[in-house]
Amino acid sequence: MREIVWDTETTGFNAEGGDRLVEIGAVELEQHIPTGRTYHQYVNPERDMPQGAFEVHGLSIDFLKDYPVFAKIGQDFLDFIGDATLIAHNANFDMKFINAELGRAGLPLVPMNRSLDTLEIARKKFPGAQNSLDALCRRFGIDNSAREKHGALLDSEILAEVYLELVGGRQPDFALNVVAGRDAMANVAASQWQAAPRATPLPSKITAEEKSAHDEFITTLGDDPIWKKWDA
Repeated sequence: MREIVWDTETTGFNAEGGDRLVEIGAVELEQHIPTGRTYHQYVNPERDMPQGAFEVHGLSIDFLKDYPVFAKIGQDFLDFIGDATLIAHNANFDMKFINAELGRAGLPLVPMNRSLDTLEIARKKFPGAQNSLDALCRRFGIDNSAREKHGALLDSEILAEVYLELVGGRQPDFALNVVAGRDAMANVAASQWQAAPRATPLPSKITAEEKSAHDEFITTLGDDPIWKKWDA
């Protein structure tokens, strides 16, 4: 099962009204385990914004103007996600923006039914509680100290940890069963193991004097000491 945990940064909140993507970050999971593959891209939003408008993102128009427009990187993003399930916090927001950008670029849209919303999962699991990404990090003891400024890839990596906690812990049951099974197999193998005889016996470390003293001691134990049986 392949999943992509992802996040976007945008110029605003209205995808249909002209706000644009400025950053995409994504993390690949396979069977609920991070593979190490990630996707990260800054995007030139192709629109003028007042200086400082991206302060919340730690970005600026001057910084973004040297990056490609979405039409140049849209297919790369589609290639990375493939047919995986897309996991986001408030997924409707990210899906609206990515599909608005894909539509402008003449690229295939991503069906909404391919998305999974961790915000909805958290609300069902913890009704009435704060379920922002920061609040969930506090709940699960996930270190988000590097999250001083929003960043799509950093937020995706943190969200991946949150998601795994929401669905049953960072160590999935399947993996636990595999480990338990391996341990059981190892225990059986250990119980059935027998040492193979040495081709050449190890030399005795008992000196002649020690052996003579032992034999002399055995004569004091009567007619049937156990050592005589072993010697036989």
